[in-house]
Amino acid sequence: MKCIVGLGNIGKRFELTRHNIGFEVIDYLLEKHHFSLDKQKFKGAYTIERLNGDKVLFIEPMTMMNLSGEAVGPLMDYYNVDVEDLIVLYDDLDLSQGHIRLRQKGSAGGHNGMKSIIKHLGTDQFKRIRIGVGRPTNGMSVPDYVLQKFSKDEMIIMEKVIEHAAEAVESFIESSRFDHVMNEYNGEVN
Repeated sequence: MKCIVGLGNIGKRFELTRHNIGFEVIDYLLEKHHFSLDKQKFKGAYTIERLNGDKVLFIEPMTMMNLSGEAVGPLMDYYNVDVEDLIVLYDDLDLSQGHIRLRQKGSAGGHNGMKSIIKHLGTDQFKRIRIGVGRPTNGMSVPDYVLQKFSKDEMIIMEKVIEHAAEAVESFIESSRFDHVMNEYNGEVN
């Protein structure tokens, strides 16, 4: 079973913010395939569906960003998901808008949601798709910036990025060859 996790903050006020881009990709995939997060357990909203012939556990932690591991770890344990079958989608300040970067493993890079997942899984050896949101340029603090909604112009770009990231997830589910998916999907989205 594959496990696809999107990171974000729960609640209406956080919808379409930079920090919730992981949720946006999960929501896109669910809508595209007519799935819904119809279960809740271990502080997570989730569903298990068949996609491209494989069982897939889709998760959106309901813990707020900084505690994401409190949902991901127990759900993966409960459903006996191997860490090698996990992909986490999340926002990245160090990538400009319009870019995604797929990695097989790595540190949290200062991202508190990823720190929490690494802590609860006891490893950083899992796949991730980092979605560029850029850094604030007008002196705005990082917390205010990531909790700000995308502008209409930014959303035009981010809708393409969301679709591209979702296609990368689908490609991994279909092939299980993340190295090939990385080669195809890393970089700027046009």
